[in-house]
Amino acid sequence: MLDESFQWRKEMCVHDLTESSIPRWLLEMGGIYLHGYDREGNKLFWIRVKYHVKDQKTILDKKKLIAFWLERYARRENGKPVTVMFDLSDTGLNSIDMDFVRFIVNCFKVYYPRYLSKIVIFDMPWIMNAAFRIVKTWLGPEAVSLLKFTSKSEVQDYVGVEYLPPHMGGTDPFRYSYPPLVDDDFQTPLCENGPVTSEDETSSRDDTESDGKDTPETTVHEEQTTLPKKAKPSEPPPKAEENEKGDAKVKSFKKPSSVFKGPLLHISPAEELHFGSMESGEKKTLIVLTNVTKNIVAFKVRTTAPEKYRVKPSNSSCDPGASVDIIVSPHGGLTVSAQDRFLIMAAEMEQSCGTGQTELTQFWKQVPRNKVMEHRLRCHTVESSKPNMPTLKDNAFNVSDKTGEDIYLQLSRLLESNRKLEDRVQRCIWLQQLLLSVTVLLLAVVISLFYSLLS
Repeated sequence: MLDESFQWRKEMCVHDLTESSIPRWLLEMGGIYLHGYDREGNKLFWIRVKYHVKDQKTILDKKKLIAFWLERYARRENGKPVTVMFDLSDTGLNSIDMDFVRFIVNCFKVYYPRYLSKIVIFDMPWIMNAAFRIVKTWLGPEAVSLLKFTSKSEVQDYVGVEYLPPHMGGTDPFRYSYPPLVDDDFQTPLCENGPVTSEDETSSRDDTESDGKDTPETTVHEEQTTLPKKAKPSEPPPKAEENEKGDAKVKSFKKPSSVFKGPLLHISPAEELHFGSMESGEKKTLIVLTNVTKNIVAFKVRTTAPEKYRVKPSNSSCDPGASVDIIVSPHGGLTVSAQDRFLIMAAEMEQSCGTGQTELTQFWKQVPRNKVMEHRLRCHTVESSKPNMPTLKDNAFNVSDKTGEDIYLQLSRLLESNRKLEDRVQRCIWLQQLLLSVTVLLLAVVISLFYSLLS
């Protein structure tokens, strides 16, 4: 398998595949792309079969497109399974190409083993049943179990409506277009205070609504601690007591232990954002960015679900050697999903560049793509294992006398039944010993009689 895989990568020039290696009309067609997640949090690899027409002149380019997307995904999500969505709606005989299907099967069987979570086949026409009987022989018994034939009413068992197009009964407004390439569904803008269009206009208003217990003074100084800036000479220095209040929220977070060491930033945690459950009460989490360069590093945070989260700060900069604490929290009581992803983008800035919002916006428009560091984080909800102590305490003090008597009677009955059970067990043991003794005695009598008859 290793030899075959290396040979295939050499022949297909997989390592050097880029957008320029693929004919533009194939990228514009939208027959193959990555978008969305299934219910298990696996990436969806869409193959819209109706856009494929069997043609020997273009088959090599289509195979390169498959290899391009799989290699692109493998480099970004090393080892994370992918779910293949074969959308067979509105397909006909001219779309059946067994050579192309065999290539896709071999990609997951030999070239990218263990990357396949399942293959969801949607709305397969009856005329293609014979073709998929042949496909099953290529897959083998283990892989055949990964085939999921679905209709409009069944496909939601594997993919939620938020990532299904309308013709599958979903509500996903996504429409493929090129350029640019689908960027793993990370959307922008991501606002610091939930799903709003402008961060600057509604920052203080949403802060007050979301965190009613926080005073305006605490909120202001929290932003100052998470985003360190040089104070102007004319401004008076902040009081130590006020700074301590502003740091209270950040210090209350448990610092992540794992660290991703990138060329521009060290990011902690390295892979997953752990959110507390509703029972534990702690629904926020912390991302720590540390600048390891000698220049100012601009960063911004994007997510696949910008309507769900508040991020502070979401678009700012970090001084050389400094650290920035980013607080991520679900907005408006929305639940965290394993399908949600976060993307942290970072790029070095020149000393002459300003760090205001206007300068940062202009900087991100001009910075080359190859100069941007990207790191992805998954979401994980930690279920609380601690009991709800206030509820237990209240119940303990509110137990009535009648309830206590009932519990005492139940315990007495239980102990009595245990005693009866022990007596029965002892009787059974005694009977077994008696039967065994009688059996041995009878056997001895029989043997003695047998020897007496022989003599």
